[in-house]
Amino acid sequence: MRETFHIISDGSCDLPSALTQEKNITVVPFYVSFDETHYFKENVDIAIRDFYQMMVEKKGVYPKSSMPSIQDYEEAFRPFAENDTPVICICITTKFSGSMQSALNAKELILEKYPQAEITVIDATINTVLQGQYVLEAASLRDHGFSYHDTIARLETIKSTGRIFFTVGNMEYLKHGGRIGKVAALAGGALDIRPVITLEQGEIFPSGLDRGRKRTLKKVMALLLEYLKDSPLGIDCYSIAVGYGYDREEGIAFRDHALSTLQEKGYTIDEIPVYQIGATIGVHTGPYPLGFGIIEKGIHGDAEK
Repeated sequence: MRETFHIISDGSCDLPSALTQEKNITVVPFYVSFDETHYFKENVDIAIRDFYQMMVEKKGVYPKSSMPSIQDYEEAFRPFAENDTPVICICITTKFSGSMQSALNAKELILEKYPQAEITVIDATINTVLQGQYVLEAASLRDHGFSYHDTIARLETIKSTGRIFFTVGNMEYLKHGGRIGKVAALAGGALDIRPVITLEQGEIFPSGLDRGRKRTLKKVMALLLEYLKDSPLGIDCYSIAVGYGYDREEGIAFRDHALSTLQEKGYTIDEIPVYQIGATIGVHTGPYPLGFGIIEKGIHGDAEK
């Protein structure tokens, strides 16, 4: 069966390669460097586990990420333009990266040679595991028979519902990257103070401070519960995932605790996937980010085709 349209995402989506292959999603990788000279394609030249291992072993070294190039996107778009297959390309929030601009520039180059090509580039306004959930919703809409234009419209509708609630191992990488000045200012130099952070529509906001991992993870759980409580939709209308960095065992334990807590609160939920946060965001959070991504599903109730 000929594909009605194809989905492309930049590497910020942090979906496992096996899953993107299964769902027929093309990923255009980011680059990561530990010396600002040698850049490696994420998940191509360097595995995510190896990236975190280097962060753990090389304390005081702050890796940097670099967005996909115009050429990277042009190479991703070209086969589908040649076959007259429309493309939806989902990019990390423009407030964090210029990846979307690279995609838009590549689109213009493709249209010069293939004027009939259909390429829609979407600013996800989100990133990492939450972007991955959003990309999977795009695939679900496609695979349930939604048209190209109806899928784009639905994706634009649901993206504002996306939230990330998370914490990190310490303030070191966030301060170095200059990503959360507000949180750093609140924490000051207090010993072992760790932030709880919310990402909403491309912006990061301080959602609390506490000492120690257990306390901050408890606050992360409380933020998810508050979001669900305030929502007019039931939990079955949302895609929820756990994102972790270096420590997979901690991520799975956190997921299991979250499932138990939600079930105790009366929510009907049997599974929450666990995904590893990639280098694109890991360079800013350090090796120990942990939290939830939640976004409204593309298909539920009234949204059924």
